[in-house]
Amino acid sequence: MWRRVNLIEKSARPKRPSRKLAIAPPRSEHEDLLSRILASLDADKAEDIVTVELEGRSSVADALVIATGRSARHVAAIAENLARKLKDAGYGSRPVDGLSQGDWVLVDAGDVIVHIFRPEVRAYYDLEGMWSVREPERATAH
Repeated sequence: MWRRVNLIEKSARPKRPSRKLAIAPPRSEHEDLLSRILASLDADKAEDIVTVELEGRSSVADALVIATGRSARHVAAIAENLARKLKDAGYGSRPVDGLSQGDWVLVDAGDVIVHIFRPEVRAYYDLEGMWSVREPERATAH
């Protein structure tokens, strides 16, 4: 009997106005990965960080991140820390190429490929210039 009375009393009480929570729009996995990469590069004092969006231009990746380290040792340290942070965040172990030389290290983070250069090597290869070229307009047959 007590249970029934309790339920009746609850239904007779006036309802409180519902509080709407401010919910941020869901972030895509690509945006989350990209923000983690940029935060890691910034924390490790990488310089001249540039993001090149490749969506619709390449099937290899959705974005390239290009950064510069001050020396070969700094470039290698940035890449090692990035790979470790991505693994700790649940992205698994990421392939890293070029650690032994430290001139140009590539970290394959899946949808985002990260290139970390020494300043001279970055100027020589100029990846930003290569990827900033627009695709030619496709001619249509009439």
